[in-house]
Amino acid sequence: MKTIKSMFDHLHWANQQILKTLKANEPRGSHKARQFFAHILCAEQVWLTRIQGKDSTKLPIWADVGLEDCEELLKLNEKGFSGILTNLSEENHIDLVQYRNSKGEVFQTTLIDILTHVALHGHYHRGQVNLQLRAEGMEPVGIDFITFVRGI
Repeated sequence: MKTIKSMFDHLHWANQQILKTLKANEPRGSHKARQFFAHILCAEQVWLTRIQGKDSTKLPIWADVGLEDCEELLKLNEKGFSGILTNLSEENHIDLVQYRNSKGEVFQTTLIDILTHVALHGHYHRGQVNLQLRAEGMEPVGIDFITFVRGI
């Protein structure tokens, strides 16, 4: 359980670093980078809702929202996932979560697989944020896991 908890500690830290950079680059900031960041947060919210046993079919996965909305969603996601991770144990990490995807199709996936997906999904798209920032002449954000664990 230590590894997945470390992955989420990194996820929350990396999201904060991205948000800080996007805010610092307003108003010339990258619209595309913000869209990727909003997608990360919306997808986290969708998965959090599914884990909580609620209907996520109407939640957006891609939304064109401002940084204020991103900041609020970031806080809600961190609080929600922190609660789930606090209660994560050797007994319940393999619990099946039943949910419907955006097309209404029913799936069952273990909690640990969903958590792993969420952590890896965000990592992928934060790379896209950095690529977009660099393409637009801005400095990418140092969000590697090793940077996080070193406390730099």
